[in-house]
Amino acid sequence: MSNNFWKKLQKNKKPFFALAPMADVTDSALRQIVAKYGKPDILFTEFVACDGLCSIGKEKLMPLLKFSENERPIIAQLFGSKPENFEKSARLIAELGFDGIDINMGCPQKNIVKQGAGAKLIDNPELAKEIIRATKRGAGKLPVSIKTRIGYKKNEIEKWLPILLAEKPIAITIHGRTQKEMSKVPANWDVIKRGVEIAKGSGVLILGNGDIKNIEEGTQLAEKSGVDGIMIGRAVFGNPWLFNDLVVRVLSIQEKLEVLVEHIKLYKKFYGGKNRIKPFNLMKKHIGAYVRGFKGAKELRIKLMGTENEQEALDILKKYLKPKACD
Repeated sequence: MSNNFWKKLQKNKKPFFALAPMADVTDSALRQIVAKYGKPDILFTEFVACDGLCSIGKEKLMPLLKFSENERPIIAQLFGSKPENFEKSARLIAELGFDGIDINMGCPQKNIVKQGAGAKLIDNPELAKEIIRATKRGAGKLPVSIKTRIGYKKNEIEKWLPILLAEKPIAITIHGRTQKEMSKVPANWDVIKRGVEIAKGSGVLILGNGDIKNIEEGTQLAEKSGVDGIMIGRAVFGNPWLFNDLVVRVLSIQEKLEVLVEHIKLYKKFYGGKNRIKPFNLMKKHIGAYVRGFKGAKELRIKLMGTENEQEALDILKKYLKPKACD
């Protein structure tokens, strides 16, 4: 994949669509399912800690950076607050063959902010600049992008965005809320639109993110705001067909549950077994989202939420499906 895939997307399709990086969500199991049933233009890993990649705990994090060719273009997202570790981690990402690196400057969670990482970097522009420069040094030819918010405690787009633009990342994703707002208020697409105006002429691509439920809504918001691309996150739960705008018919319960079985099997393959890498409970947020909107869904969901591992869930699903699906 050319390191200029961002520019190709801009020329070939507007808006282009990306699946948002989400911690403990956009792992390889989900990405494989999405790539098969409704692949967006860009996929991102869940965020990975630079400090961890530069410590003795590195091997525990490496499974988060596994990907398959069918996921390309695939971008690794990094978070942290130490420029030197961003540089080392970026070098590793390049060696692993990713198509790009994204710097997380938007995560609002307290445990991330306390580290001076994520959205806290909005409050520390000098460090943010150092991190971008260090990441670029480590990345070599790989394009470096940024995902951020409109501000820390308040809207600071007029001050914050020009700082990022001056560092010439290939793209910036703007999530339409501040850190303080978390996800408690509607995303402010007027501010995202203002971000597009500020970025005009910079050569930096702008993606908008926040509260988008489907391709149609994303396309409409792109037209109104002028963004180059749209990033969608939470709407993918239980809906790996999200980016497949050709799926116009209503999927049967059987089809949905068969894909859930496939998703659970992949999760077990990648993260379960004797040397479990991720707890099974993380899969349950997906299970709960798949099993909705049909007669008997509540009963089935309760049963599945009570399971302790993948095999227990598959055994329950056997009773609801045609014979081969859960074998």
